Amino acid sequence: MGLWAALKAGRAGLDVLLVDEGRLGQGASHGHLGALMAHMPDKWNEKKQFQFDALLSLEAEVGALEAATGLSTGYARAGRLIPLPKPHLRDIALRHEVDARANWRASDGRTFEWRVTDAPSAPGWPLAEGIEGGFVLDTFAARANPRAFTAVLIDALRRLPNVTVVEGMAVIDLDAAAARATLSSGETVAFGHAIIAAGYKAFPMLERLLPPREKPLGVPVKGQSALLAAEIDPSLPLIFLDGLYVVPHEGGRVAIGSTSENAFDEPFTTDHQLDDLIARARGLVPALESAAVIDRWAGLRPKAAARDPLVGPLPGAERIIALTGGFKVSFGIAHRLADAALQAVLGTAEVAIPRTFRVPHHLA
Repeated sequence: MGLWAALKAGRAGLDVLLVDEGRLGQGASHGHLGALMAHMPDKWNEKKQFQFDALLSLEAEVGALEAATGLSTGYARAGRLIPLPKPHLRDIALRHEVDARANWRASDGRTFEWRVTDAPSAPGWPLAEGIEGGFVLDTFAARANPRAFTAVLIDALRRLPNVTVVEGMAVIDLDAAAARATLSSGETVAFGHAIIAAGYKAFPMLERLLPPREKPLGVPVKGQSALLAAEIDPSLPLIFLDGLYVVPHEGGRVAIGSTSENAFDEPFTTDHQLDDLIARARGLVPALESAAVIDRWAGLRPKAAARDPLVGPLPGAERIIALTGGFKVSFGIAHRLADAALQAVLGTAEVAIPRTFRVPHHLA
């Protein structure tokens, strides 16, 4: 989210200082999956519509980025395949098929399907044995390579002369009244506005600028993923089954993930939970049985206490703008959340984000 906000602010002509205590793009977006999926098409509401529209608009954003940099994000609207292990799940899926026809509609007339089928997209992708209810093919879902995507954003940022990037430096204090930031080097920097987009570390930073609270604004949630070497057709849909994702990428790579751990001892170390996911993926897709694991990743994702993204100026300290949370959905909607964060800075028309994304909702 921070990369998108810095890029859009820089494109708008603002002088931008982007400060990262580590290296750019090494946080929650450094995993492997890159699955971009809408909420379920039933019980449609404001939040589901916002996410649908954001995921739809991402395609044009990606095209512009790739054209400007000459680099690939690994983006493709390849779809998603969901096995239905039990017969009763088919009846539920058929109801959702009707919901998708009503709700998965773009303003340009395009429609997308939640289609119940009897066979997978390709033999063995995944195994059909034991799948009694058939499959759902979601034609709206897409995927991107998270590390390639962040590399494209970083490249685009570095091309802007009004954007300065400082890595290996932390912001240790923000004085909203004086509009000054203190860096870990001891240097102080004046600002017009400051956007806090520090992932899970944004929560305590924001709390120091707000009245005392009984509960934290959010917590880190650990996730683990793996990257396998396998010559799988990258045009195949990603597979989702009971929390397991199998995502084919270009270049003979398949991503496996991801765990969602509220309690953990080693935040950046992989363990048996990832081994279990890999074993499940191998059992589901025969082509992965002997695929080598070429990378394992563990990291922390920001989960706001109210679950939804946390976006907007702080009450009483409007120069400070929150841009965090999102947990699992923010990768695909970060570009629109960045627009919402910047509206107070740029004086642009209000971005219609759901009420539950706004700071007052989280504070309540």
